[in-house]
Amino acid sequence: MWGMCSSAIRFAGGMSMATGGYVSVSSQRDTERADLAVESDELARNPIGETRELEAIYQARGLSPLLAGGVKSALMANDALGAHARDELGLNTATRAQPVQAALSSAASFVLGGALPLVALVVAPHAIRTASVVLTAIVVLAILGAAGAKTGGARIARAAFRVSAGGTLAIAVTAGVGHLVGATSA
Repeated sequence: MWGMCSSAIRFAGGMSMATGGYVSVSSQRDTERADLAVESDELARNPIGETRELEAIYQARGLSPLLAGGVKSALMANDALGAHARDELGLNTATRAQPVQAALSSAASFVLGGALPLVALVVAPHAIRTASVVLTAIVVLAILGAAGAKTGGARIARAAFRVSAGGTLAIAVTAGVGHLVGATSA
């Protein structure tokens, strides 16, 4: 019975995380699309002003006026909206919001991240179950933070600390609220 219940809870939690990840990143994607629509409209209404704006961006990055003008002309002739999306808005295909990828990643992280604390709950002696679950959860959070940083090429120690510290705060607040409303005796 406990196995089915815990599986259902993990599935529900994974679905919740997947939905949250999908909705959040979909909103980001919607913002990107809206920014591109505005930029497309500006290019149609004021192509000369937009051309000057792009040239000024290249000069601000250190190109000479002559080189900036040449780069601007070449990029505008090839893909004006793409040039503005990349160089004015900071959007490109490599960093474009991916809602499905975020949903799958969130669900997998929740399910996998919740499995080890659940094992700790089952195998730890009754007297230290709560401490075992909390400690295991914090360690898993640090591992997931480090793994995400490694995958993304970021600083591992900083990410591991940030994720485990944030998780520890979430655990503390959740336990505090649970205690206040009488949902826990701890």
